[in-house]
This record gives sequence, C-alpha cells and structure tokens, in this order.
Amino acid sequence: MTTTPADASTPASPSPYPWLPGSATGVGSLPGTDAREAVRLVVGELGQFPHLPELPDRGVGADLTGRGAGLLVDLFAEVQPSGWRFADRPGRDHRRAVSWLREDLDALEEFTQGYRGPLKVQVAGPWTLAATVELPHGDKALADPGACRDITESLAEGLRNHLADLRKRIPGAEFVVQFDEPALPGVLAGTVPTASGFGKLRAIDKGVVRDALAIVVDAVQGPAAVHSCAPNVPIGLLRQAGVKAVSLDFSLLRDRDEEAIGEAVESGVGFLFGIIPSLPPAPVPARVTNRATTRGNTGAGARPLSDPAGTVRGVKTLWQRLGFRPEQLGAAVVVTPACGLAGADPAWVRRVLKHSVEAAQVLHEAPES
Repeated sequence: MTTTPADASTPASPSPYPWLPGSATGVGSLPGTDAREAVRLVVGELGQFPHLPELPDRGVGADLTGRGAGLLVDLFAEVQPSGWRFADRPGRDHRRAVSWLREDLDALEEFTQGYRGPLKVQVAGPWTLAATVELPHGDKALADPGACRDITESLAEGLRNHLADLRKRIPGAEFVVQFDEPALPGVLAGTVPTASGFGKLRAIDKGVVRDALAIVVDAVQGPAAVHSCAPNVPIGLLRQAGVKAVSLDFSLLRDRDEEAIGEAVESGVGFLFGIIPSLPPAPVPARVTNRATTRGNTGAGARPLSDPAGTVRGVKTLWQRLGFRPEQLGAAVVVTPACGLAGADPAWVRRVLKHSVEAAQVLHEAPES
C-alpha cells in the first residue's frame, strides 16, 4: 500500500515562491541504502515540500559527482584511483549511476501517487562537476574552458530529459531543481586543487560562471535553486543567473552577506536556510561555555536542539535587521538542515526532519514573537 503526502489535496499557493508558506525540506542526502524506505520517510515527514533522497552510502554512482555525471548526454565518466574521470564510452560506473537513479525515481513515483505540489530534486551543478571530474589525460575539467562548456551543455540536455521523465511519472508535481554547488566558492576564488594536489586551478571569471549557471537554470523551465554548504556563497551572482532560491548553511553567513540577501529578497529570490544541525552535537567539556551566536548554533558541535522558536530566532533577527515585513518571512524562507544528512544516524534524521517542520511553522505563524 502506498502513501501520499499529507497535503496532497492542498491547493496551489498564491505565494510568488515555488513552495507553500511555512515549508521545510531536506538538502538531499540521507544515510542508508534503501531507496524505498528513504522516500517513505521524506514524503511522510516533509509532506508539504518533499525532496528526492540521495543515498551515497550505496557507493560508486550514488555519490554527488557520479550521480551528476550519470545525467550527462554524450559524456561518460568512470572511477579511477584519483577519482572520477571522463572516458570514451559508458562503462560499469556510468551504468551503475544510471541504475541507482532509476531505482530512486521508481521509489519516488510509488510514494507520490496523486501528489500535487512542490517537489525538489537535486543534481550536481556544472561547476562542481568541472571541479571534481578529470579529463582523460590531464587535469580537472575546470582547467579547460572548452570542457567546462561541454559539461554545461551536456548537463542542460540531460536535465531536460530527466525532468521530462519526472513529469511523466508524477504529473501533479511542481518540480524545483536544486543545483548542488559545494565547489562554487572555490571555483570563483581560485582555491580548487589541481589533479596532482600540488597546486591550485586559476579562478574562473564571474561572468563565465554566471552564464554557465544561467544555461542550466534555463533548461529547468521552472524554478531552480543553488545549494552550497561552503562559506562565501555568491548570492548576487546566483540571483543574476536566474535562480529562484539560494540554499545555504545559515551559520556561515557574515555581516557582509546581508546586503546581498536583502537585494535577493527584494527581487523575489527565496532562501532555504540551513538552521538545523546535520549531525548530533559533539560532547562539550563541562568547563567550556558554549555560547550561541546571534545566528544560531547549527554546526555539528552545537548545543542540543532547542525549542522550535529558539531555533529560528537568528533568522527572525536577520529579517528584522533587513527591514522586511514579518509576514513575508514564512513565505520567503524554507527551513532545512544545515547540510546533507548522510553522516547522521536514522534517529537523528527523523528528529531533524520533524524539528525542521516545527521550526518552519513558527516562522510562518509567529514571525514577530
């Protein structure tokens, strides 16, 4: 017997954002290897804004890079001792990545029968693929402008095919595509290591980065988000590339980011704020005082989860500083874990997802308290 999200009959929201006000969702990855169980959990706990789970514990082809490489059209990759590398023809690793994704989509289709509403799927972005896949006889693809263009165009075509399949499987879903770009800040800063590890690849021009992202965002033909758990997420550049949302670890924001956030919100861009710890808190010696920051403790070494109102206090404080109306908050901001949950135990995952939903409800129902 299949289940459907609790809000399957909820009408579409008039909100300008591609989710209902008061929503929570996940970043993407979960622990374990059972796709059906992972989808069942996500659909059950995040019924207002579910996502397609990713299970990297399954191994080669289920990881971020392998999963993204499996979507490319006429480009194939295989695993070498140094990592993923482009190859002349599809091999075992490519077929495994395609197979894992098909298994995930079968499970998603099974547990979303009759679903109508937003549904998030994730894919590695073009710059993270370029930074993590090597050329057949050389450095990382990021070092070759032609290879970067090929990756971008291939990913755009593969994404169109992927979404066409998803729309046939789940016709009532309104898909939000999240491009995972953990390497993006390093690509812009020139800190991505060479294949040998002894040097750094040159920084890529902001305009080139923006234009490539715009190509894959346009291929979505719907709302797209970019996620990065790294510091210095280029919010302004992502807005210029046409994304509808930016997903980031809230604890890594700095004062200098606030202007970019304000401009993004004013232009209609929403935020997926990672404010729930992805891992249980590390034990803290009794003699050490662990003070919460003004943005909230969200890292692995943070204090245990507070009540939902305490969890979102930093977000409310930021919103007040930016001068936006409180009633906008629950619509513009989605609550998520700080990053993926692949390293967490199942009990913590369930607790995090439940807490995310409760915290999102506070943002929507009591934004001024």
